[in-house]
Amino acid sequence: MNSVTESFSHDVLLVGGGGAGLRAAIAASEVNPDLNVAVVSKVYPMRSHTVSAEGGAAAVIKADDSLDEHAYDTISGGDWMCDQDAVELFVQEAPSEMLKLEHWGCPWSREADGHVAVRPFGGMKKERTWFAADKTGFHMLHALFQTSLKYKSIIRYDEWFVTKLLVDDGRVQGVVAIELMTGKIHAITAKAVILCTGGCGKLFPFTTNANIKNGDGMALAYREGVALKDMEFVQYHPTGLPFTGILITEASRAEGGFLINKDGYRYLQDYDLGTPQPKPVLRSMELGPRDRLSQAFMKELEKKRVLNGPYGSYVHLDLRHLGEKIITTKLPFVRELCLKYENIDPVTELIPVRPVVHYMMGGVHTDIHGTTPLAGLFAAGEVACVSINGANRLGSNSLTELLVF
Repeated sequence: MNSVTESFSHDVLLVGGGGAGLRAAIAASEVNPDLNVAVVSKVYPMRSHTVSAEGGAAAVIKADDSLDEHAYDTISGGDWMCDQDAVELFVQEAPSEMLKLEHWGCPWSREADGHVAVRPFGGMKKERTWFAADKTGFHMLHALFQTSLKYKSIIRYDEWFVTKLLVDDGRVQGVVAIELMTGKIHAITAKAVILCTGGCGKLFPFTTNANIKNGDGMALAYREGVALKDMEFVQYHPTGLPFTGILITEASRAEGGFLINKDGYRYLQDYDLGTPQPKPVLRSMELGPRDRLSQAFMKELEKKRVLNGPYGSYVHLDLRHLGEKIITTKLPFVRELCLKYENIDPVTELIPVRPVVHYMMGGVHTDIHGTTPLAGLFAAGEVACVSINGANRLGSNSLTELLVF
């Protein structure tokens, strides 16, 4: 058969097989099992970038917390530039989505009494970040992928690369995709296309993002005249390994890690971290919003109070006081990354870290329902901009955003 003319047809087509793509595919199949749903992904779904998220996912569950407080932290953390209606919907839907994942088999970490454990996270004044050790995205994606397998209506095109949206008569009618194994080009028609392709951190040379996070999903929409929104807001995570850019999760600071400069001084106590810090300040200052912590690093750099290595300037993250038991049980992946990529053991040694490009607040313009201005085209996850993140995303909101939207 001629490779260029071979075509496939579906009711709903997801571009991207990560957290947002799989959750949307499951949702469509739940609503109407007769729908023909397709997931087109340039990598096998378990290789999607959701798998590398470490720290956790935010949702109100504790008795001393409230939806209003989650909304306030999110909006203030985003410098008051969030869409507040979207944030309100987000915090309301978050707990039920997390419980749904629990029922689908996501192994959330537990308290001794069996309750779901939560940890503090940057910019959150209450503990509301659910976690599965420090491999939260890995376990979430496993649960979503395994759940998707029970729906016979979901068809996957693994390792197919979408190069163009098919637009006719002012409406998206499907996509053009390359089957990477054979190089054949296919048309896949659909009544609705949902972009779930992630962000574009790989536009920057030093980033926590994998090579697949190159902004191709945003480009698909932009080429067809769909606006991109908030693209000036690029988040730097304050703790990446200097050579690789690999993320050292915020969970390491949530568990009590310290950031210290070349003099061994906890320099964050010298800076305004944007929100009133609960007492004791020394315990909480490492959990300020990510933008403020990254800015504080730059101030330390100006004051020449950082260390210099072959891959640029850095400070230290100190976990030694936590002890081997906490590091092994709650931060095993952090220890593994440090041993493999820096040849250091955080149980006994300091971890070199510096700010690194991590997340795009901006993306394809959507309304609160994920609808774009182009008929038949929707977007969710990091590729989309609702916007619940404003000028700065709070850590652990993004994994929940994948599920809600």
